Amino acid sequence: MRPGTLVRLALAGTRTDTARVVLTALSALLATLAGLAALAVLAIDKPPGDAWAKSEQYGNALLREPGLRGGTTFALLMLTIPVLALAGQCARLGAPARDRRLAGLRLAGATPGQVTRLAVLETGVAALLGTLAGLGVYLGGRELLHRPDGQGQLALPTDVLPSAGAMAAVVLGLPVVAALATALMLRTVTTSPLGVSRKAPRERGPRPWAGLLIAVGLAAFIAVRPVLFQFEGNDEVLAWLVPLLFVAGGLTAMIGVVIGTGWISYTCGRLLRRHGRHPAALLAAGRLMADPWAGSRTFAALLAALIFGGGAAALRAFFAAQDQLDREQSRLGGVDQAADSFYLSTMDLVDAAVAVAVLIAAGGLMVALVEGIVARRRAYAALVATGVPRATLSRSVAWQALAPAVPAILLALTVGTLLGRGLFPKATTGGSSTEVCNATAALCADPATRAQYTRVVETPPVEQVPDVPLEHLAWLGAGALAAVLVTVGVGLLFLRVSTALDELRAA
Repeated sequence: MRPGTLVRLALAGTRTDTARVVLTALSALLATLAGLAALAVLAIDKPPGDAWAKSEQYGNALLREPGLRGGTTFALLMLTIPVLALAGQCARLGAPARDRRLAGLRLAGATPGQVTRLAVLETGVAALLGTLAGLGVYLGGRELLHRPDGQGQLALPTDVLPSAGAMAAVVLGLPVVAALATALMLRTVTTSPLGVSRKAPRERGPRPWAGLLIAVGLAAFIAVRPVLFQFEGNDEVLAWLVPLLFVAGGLTAMIGVVIGTGWISYTCGRLLRRHGRHPAALLAAGRLMADPWAGSRTFAALLAALIFGGGAAALRAFFAAQDQLDREQSRLGGVDQAADSFYLSTMDLVDAAVAVAVLIAAGGLMVALVEGIVARRRAYAALVATGVPRATLSRSVAWQALAPAVPAILLALTVGTLLGRGLFPKATTGGSSTEVCNATAALCADPATRAQYTRVVETPPVEQVPDVPLEHLAWLGAGALAAVLVTVGVGLLFLRVSTALDELRAA
């Protein structure tokens, strides 16, 4: 099959196929913008001077101070996780119709390898269109936003440009990753002239081994402070060991939470089947037990955002406790120190990034829920034809979404908080000594008499365990649950259309 024919067949299809390509391209565009923004932060030139010399051309301390750029880059890269998860959800949109189209190509004489290449190429081309558009938006936005303020400072790093190789790696690497991920997911799929079948169906429910991954991730974060103490002064070891603990620990804990959602879904299904007394709960129980990993796929991006948000909440609590300790120690020393709100204001930006990630994840959740309803529309129509009320189906869809969502949200927030607490377990302030002269100003000013009226006041070191940020976590959980409820409401709108009896005659 010639390459031109392959591309034309990959982009052919119905309006649903077009929507899938557009949404996949949009997800790739957002991921490209986040990746290029992270590269721009890394591309900021170091000013002359010592290692802590500031880049005074920026008004934001996150860009001006070299010690904060690594965290800023990490936060931007974390934003790509829900975006890539959204791309994965969009790639599944209209999967049954695509399966029938691929089966038709097999019936026309295409080989299994050609059909697989078609599916892989469709995702890769859509992602490439999105990354190219993202590159154009980044370059155009860089020119539009390059506006120094009255002091000549910039709000964004629009004066630097990542290297051509780094930008090419993002623009071309994301489509390659998307294509490889599609090929990996299709390795258990066989497309025949009679349809699509999947090998090795799961015969038993998932096991709670995900808890081991979560424990390993928490242990990696707890080990950061002992590693810093053990290898103090050995910059060569710390330069790779500490980032490795951060990345490996965070990803391991995140994978554990996402995989654990499959066990949560299966357990919720078993409990509903055992204790449910209504048809809606029993229908949801059967669906949760038949495909427990649907929850992991559906909630992956949302749970990743909540883990990041829980860690940010724990970090905010640490900064608040540390600021309170510093001010109390300053007052004991006779100095009234104003509150340092820099780190707390920085956490406001982190919270904004978490909110954006939750919104993106909600979009992916909506796509997944609607896709699941549309994919099973003939089954739903058959249930309606046998006398099942649509209200019962609506309640079953709500049960199916909310039953695993609530414990999964609680688990993600708990793990995120424990990661932050493991990294910063307590706020501390070092001991100090202060000379106090208990006499008149004249006697204290005279060197001959000052010594006999002077005493040294020792301030012991103080430690304080930060409070658990229950209010912040409650707002995060409520926002995530609200996103789930909104997506369920949108999905129920599609349910009414998908349960029309005409669907039983659909090809």
